[in-house]
Amino acid sequence: MSAPGILIGAARSSSGKTTLALGLMRALTRRGLKIAPVKCGPDYIDPAFHAAATGRAGVNVDSWAMEADLIARLAARASEDADIVIAEGAMGLFDGAPGGASGVGASADIAALLGWPALIVHDASGQAQTAAAVLRGLASYDARIKVAGVVLNRIGSPRHRKLAGEAIEAIGLPVLGALPRDEGVVLPERHLGLVQAGETPALDARLDALADVIEAHVAIEAIVAAAHAAPSPAFPRSAREGAIPPPGQCIAIARDDAFSFFYPHLAQSWRDAGAELCFFSPLADEAPGDDCDFCWLPGGYPELHAGRLSQARRFMAGLRRFSEARAVHGECGGYMVLGGALVDAEGQSHAMAGLLELDTSFAKRKLHLGYRRARLVADHALGPAGRTLRGHEFHYASILREEGSPFALARDAYGDEEHPAGLRKGRVSGSFFHLIA
Repeated sequence: MSAPGILIGAARSSSGKTTLALGLMRALTRRGLKIAPVKCGPDYIDPAFHAAATGRAGVNVDSWAMEADLIARLAARASEDADIVIAEGAMGLFDGAPGGASGVGASADIAALLGWPALIVHDASGQAQTAAAVLRGLASYDARIKVAGVVLNRIGSPRHRKLAGEAIEAIGLPVLGALPRDEGVVLPERHLGLVQAGETPALDARLDALADVIEAHVAIEAIVAAAHAAPSPAFPRSAREGAIPPPGQCIAIARDDAFSFFYPHLAQSWRDAGAELCFFSPLADEAPGDDCDFCWLPGGYPELHAGRLSQARRFMAGLRRFSEARAVHGECGGYMVLGGALVDAEGQSHAMAGLLELDTSFAKRKLHLGYRRARLVADHALGPAGRTLRGHEFHYASILREEGSPFALARDAYGDEEHPAGLRKGRVSGSFFHLIA
């Protein structure tokens, strides 16, 4: 029997999904429950906070990039030995993009596929009875979705709570909590979202403070009961969860504050396929291991550590030596490090590995965001020429120079026109594309 689950959604971004999800996860964990955290959509940062709140590693599920059976298998694995699954949605409940593998990438797709009821957190600032009209629309928009209840956020007074709450309950939606305006529990942010969990000061104290707020203002027992009231999903069981084979038998993977964007489901699927993952820290001046046959540089925040990386001589020399005989691939920030130079926010240029004809700048910022389908130009450790990979792009860096053969041809979710993406030179490849499936 799989654990029951509930999905936290909203009408839009910045409504309080992360606040409610983290506070609820920590509050239930403090009560002795085993919480399986799940994040909907392409997000590296929230799952690390989920893990800190629950003590359990989380997983991402994405209906645009993943087939339905992969989503179901990931959810089944996450729910093993858990009392309840808490899933945090992305953006608005129904927001997504066309052309997905099993949906549009909306949180609603995940709730429908897995049979989880939705708990709506609604920012009621500047509203009273109008909140009921918005929530009626959310609750009736998609017949696949059952809305279990509402938690109001940014409530200014008892009168505000009464006006909005009574109107919402009059349309048949239970109000399961009301969070006051409280800037004291806001988590710090930077350009790609929240500051990473490992860098957030006094994180445990912050999470406990969030849990205290949820305990004081939310009907936790009613939320758990709503999850249990939904039919238990019948997940298929499988030991293999990734459609992408491991790119090597022993894979060296950079992991530290500069290289932290690596999806857990890829790591697990590669291990399930028999690969060994060997993590190393470029910021600690560590090089990829000589006993590895592939090196993966994930994305992260190399632009914040460009000076240290440039001076990490053992790492740079080891990476260059590794690439002479074995394959190296970089995603987003990892791609930037494979280039010749990285210009930081202050405009200072830092020498990088020089393995690709690429110079990038964080001083000239431009947001690049969205799902991508990438078709491999030539045979690669990730698949034969022509294989289509699904993923996303999310960065602010600008390309100053990008010369050479492309790694792939990519298109976004809104058009059929392909454009060269990334570079490939010898055994080295990279792009701003983040692989999901």
